[in-house]
Amino acid sequence: MSTPQLVVHRDKELMAEAAAARLITKIVDAQASRGYASIVLTGGRNGNGLLAALSSAPARDAVDWARLDLWWGDERFLPEGDPERNDTQARAALLDSVPLDPARVHPMPASDGPYGSDVEAAAEAYAAELAKAAGPENHGSVPTFDVLMLGVGPDTHVASLFPELPAVRETERTVVGVHGAPKPPPTRISLTLPAIRSAHEVWLLAAGEDKAEAAAIALSGAGEVQAPAAGAQGRSRTLWLLDAAAASQLPRSLYPPASA
Repeated sequence: MSTPQLVVHRDKELMAEAAAARLITKIVDAQASRGYASIVLTGGRNGNGLLAALSSAPARDAVDWARLDLWWGDERFLPEGDPERNDTQARAALLDSVPLDPARVHPMPASDGPYGSDVEAAAEAYAAELAKAAGPENHGSVPTFDVLMLGVGPDTHVASLFPELPAVRETERTVVGVHGAPKPPPTRISLTLPAIRSAHEVWLLAAGEDKAEAAAIALSGAGEVQAPAAGAQGRSRTLWLLDAAAASQLPRSLYPPASA
């Protein structure tokens, strides 16, 4: 696994704009070299802020949207179209305004979908969808995502992997149902740490003073069960994208700029 690199921006708006530009470059490079790109989206204010910035980015049209595979790191297990669902928010921020191939967009199942209220069955179905998309060149039963993005919660949770809960301890499955999440709604679907660590690059997004302690804990050598963000690492790169407020409790020794 890769050693975390940090990029600290002046404020959350600049962070979102810079991250959007960085993501466009990664997508275009992957499409140029392989014909397509595979990205995992995250929700929350930072994930949606990045998508909104991407929507208005001058280089947006450099992406061949029809050759982009989109997945999600986690989802609130709510009815389709619920405004609190990550995929609903992503569609409003960006996805509905670009010419994606619907067959390459992979939202997690909703609570009123074919699996009803059975979140475990819904998680198993998403795991099967990931496995079907994984080719012989991939490592394991998920595609090798080019970039997997994660928001960092004030409690250090990423995706819907919360400190000390069973989901963060999972070592075999790629997708799990989450029960009793400490923030609403309590029932969710999430990629596990093994699935997250299959990505080429993992980007962790944190902006705001309420994320400062979480970033400091996760980057100080904490264990992944106590601080799930500490266990989110990419195969070739782990990139923390922060604003100055979120980085305010980090020692200056962690500040060296990441390579381009």
